[in-house]
Amino acid sequence: MPTNGHQQLERRIPDLTELPRPLYARVESLSAGSWTQAHRHDWVQFSYAISGVLGVHTAEGSFFAPPQWAIWIPADLEHHVMTSTRAEMRSLYVHRDACPWADERCRVLEVTPLARELIKAFCQLPADYSQGDTQDARLVQVLLHQLAALPEVGFCLPLPRHARLLALCNELIEQPDQNVTLQVWAERLGTSEKTLMRLFQRETGLSFRAWRQRTRLLSSLGSLEKGDSVTSAALSCGYDSTSAFIVAFKGMFGLTPGELFKH
Repeated sequence: MPTNGHQQLERRIPDLTELPRPLYARVESLSAGSWTQAHRHDWVQFSYAISGVLGVHTAEGSFFAPPQWAIWIPADLEHHVMTSTRAEMRSLYVHRDACPWADERCRVLEVTPLARELIKAFCQLPADYSQGDTQDARLVQVLLHQLAALPEVGFCLPLPRHARLLALCNELIEQPDQNVTLQVWAERLGTSEKTLMRLFQRETGLSFRAWRQRTRLLSSLGSLEKGDSVTSAALSCGYDSTSAFIVAFKGMFGLTPGELFKH
């Protein structure tokens, strides 16, 4: 949670008891370091940053969306949102009945060019847009169909529920450049490497190596978005080789750092 010196960056949660329409848009320009208190909604939230890197944190793990990706937050899921850099947010609130196809998982979705343009168009409508057989209502239906079809990507960082393992994971999240081996972690937990490997896989669904790599790559997004060099971003998240960082980055995001933020 941010310190008291950063209270001015806290984002106010909209005082809504119900949505005026099945789909509701919220447009925001956020400062670097903006954050919200932990909260939940009676509706689904689709959070999309057309610029900046968005982070949504839940008890199950953390979810990150660089530009051109978005985070789907189920209704009633407690979460808090942070942006490490300046961001232009376009959030959609969706009534439960308007998305019966949605599952109950928090997910990161790729925003297609068509979906992006539909979101832009919808955000220009008034909150009480016309319903029935109207152009506004047809736009809403097309947008909902597009949201249902968006492909999911794996930009999430699952967290263990095991208390002592979670504490170690949080250390690595805070300092992704530290070179902590599985053997060191096992010694700190008073167990063997094999037992820790099984525990890690069971608790997070990932191997220790895969989890650490994902942590490092996701942590690099903020510095890259700020305009830091690829070499600086690689070193800050624990890579000694810039080329190895670029290969791993492209393997996860499908684009090199330069391609992703130019795109």
